[in-house]
Amino acid sequence: MLKKFIALFAIAAGLGLLSRKAGLDTHQAIAIAIFSTSILGTLFFWDFRLSFAFLGTSVLLMSRTIDMEHVIKFASLDVILFLVGMMILVGLLKDSGFFAWIVSLILRIRNLTSKKFLILISVISALLSCAIDEVTSIIFIVAAAIEICDYFEVNPAPFLIVSVLATNIGSSGTTLGNPIGILIASKSGLTFEDFLLKAFPVMLICLAVSILIVKAWYRKPLEELDRRIKELGANEILIKLISVPPEKGLKISLAIFGTTLFFIAMHHRLEILWDLPANTVLMALPLVSSGLVMMWKWEKARKYVEKDVEWWTLLFFMLLFAQAGTLKFTGATDVLARGMLELTKNSVVFLTGTILWIAAIGSSILDNVVLVAALIPVIQSFQEIGMRVEPLWWAILFGGCFGGNITLVGSTANIVALGILEKDRNIKITFLQWFGVGLTVGIITTIIVWVSLSVLPIYR
Repeated sequence: MLKKFIALFAIAAGLGLLSRKAGLDTHQAIAIAIFSTSILGTLFFWDFRLSFAFLGTSVLLMSRTIDMEHVIKFASLDVILFLVGMMILVGLLKDSGFFAWIVSLILRIRNLTSKKFLILISVISALLSCAIDEVTSIIFIVAAAIEICDYFEVNPAPFLIVSVLATNIGSSGTTLGNPIGILIASKSGLTFEDFLLKAFPVMLICLAVSILIVKAWYRKPLEELDRRIKELGANEILIKLISVPPEKGLKISLAIFGTTLFFIAMHHRLEILWDLPANTVLMALPLVSSGLVMMWKWEKARKYVEKDVEWWTLLFFMLLFAQAGTLKFTGATDVLARGMLELTKNSVVFLTGTILWIAAIGSSILDNVVLVAALIPVIQSFQEIGMRVEPLWWAILFGGCFGGNITLVGSTANIVALGILEKDRNIKITFLQWFGVGLTVGIITTIIVWVSLSVLPIYR
């Protein structure tokens, strides 16, 4: 580990020195070195990522590369508070039995077959990740898939991989599915309606294509599941899964969550109607709803805040956003933007494709929030020189979500699902087991997005 730490700091220092030799000033070089340390620290020392974020931000402040006022400004507190509110709402849904209820409804289907099961877990995984965060949705889908596979005595690994691939694809459909969605919405001015009109349809197309791919890829496991269904029947497992009744407050919980989703979807129109600044309603609604939840469930309010809110992750996001903002503050991203424009000959189509593939390939090895946080200041630099940047926002959204399918460490949902399978069933999925189907789905869906962003008038 000591050697890794030494190598990490040597690489970061080297990038800083190269930046100076390339003509950047001292503060720009420091900003690049610190942000590189946080990125590489996340890649090689996952458990220490928050430590790197704390130490790096401190260095930026003490070196006067940035001041406290701008650290607070770039920390994107609006995004953090939005995520806090949504996490509290998801905590309510967990307590109310929502996920057990939704799975029970799905599994009541008659004449269950392997193909129906494959399509169901894919569609439900994608739609759930559109409405709530991808990590929460994958926990419940994986639990259900493992139970069903155990009953029929088949290997759950292929179906777990299928559900994760669908979850990552579905997380691009709305601003709610992935933290990068709300981050992009807050920085770009894109509304929930924009996501529904321009991201959701492409997501559905990519989901359909991915289902066809995994259906062919896992032909033998599907045939095996069909044989086991004929031998054992499906009724017992359905009864087992739906035997626990939901909490009495489920209807109220669903009403609160559904009302929140409705007003989030309408936030742009409400902001115009009430003459409010852009995204005010979008950011405030989860706080209003979570405040009402904590009044209703006052005895569990502290539990929702302390246990259901991922403070470790949110603190990391805050400081990472501040470090990425420092790149913009010092002008480092302006230099990078000019270099990319020269490379792509000022072509929006070429630049969009470049950003898309950088995001997809980068997010296959890095946390997509880290990658998107690095790319956002670059796109803002393009915007400041009068360039049309909307296709670039969609490029980093889709690239960041779909690239996570390429490797088994490409997204948090992947890691969580694999951890559940290994812990509960002592089954390990190897890199190559994942990489074949993940690379195929990742590349084909990214190509679909590339073509869509290049030719469809809605993105122009």
